[in-house]
Amino acid sequence: MSRPGFGGGGGGDLPAVFPDWSPYQDLESAARAYLRDPDVALEALGGVLRGASVLGFTLERFVNEVNGVWQEVVVCDGSRLVLWHGEDVPPGEGPPGAMTSSLRVVPVSTVTEVGCRRRLTRADNGEIRVDSIDVYLLLTSLDEAPPGDEVVGAPRHDALRFGKTLDDGGAGQIARLEEFARLVASVVGRPML
Repeated sequence: MSRPGFGGGGGGDLPAVFPDWSPYQDLESAARAYLRDPDVALEALGGVLRGASVLGFTLERFVNEVNGVWQEVVVCDGSRLVLWHGEDVPPGEGPPGAMTSSLRVVPVSTVTEVGCRRRLTRADNGEIRVDSIDVYLLLTSLDEAPPGDEVVGAPRHDALRFGKTLDDGGAGQIARLEEFARLVASVVGRPML
């Protein structure tokens, strides 16, 4: 199964199912196996990490019918979450092959809550397996509302959300996302060294 190529894909088809990054324990190998633009991501992340230990990470990539390829890397070094996001520029909003590369650094001290919801299925033999996971990290910062919109109720806190399913990532990526959520949960609220 493939979808039409966008952005820097050169007009060819991009696979709708990407290689699995979950077997790779180091960030560089996982990024090179999974991302379309690993050099862009690793350069941006390296400029912020500057040799800091990568305690855990999660990756995401999908093809959007309008914008093309959307990619994300989230790294935890124990005191920060470093997020890289790359996205193809929609046709007509830039030259062919243009993409955005964004970086965001969130201090772990601003994470107020970590939530992890797993959907479990039970086989006829009673065996239970996880078939999807949704993770959220609630932040102290407020969610940005578009200008001019009327705000109904109280302001909402910003949140980072991640998800994997058996169809989108497979069992290995579900397990790695859960591992990442547990890592972040283990450092939230701890005194900084």
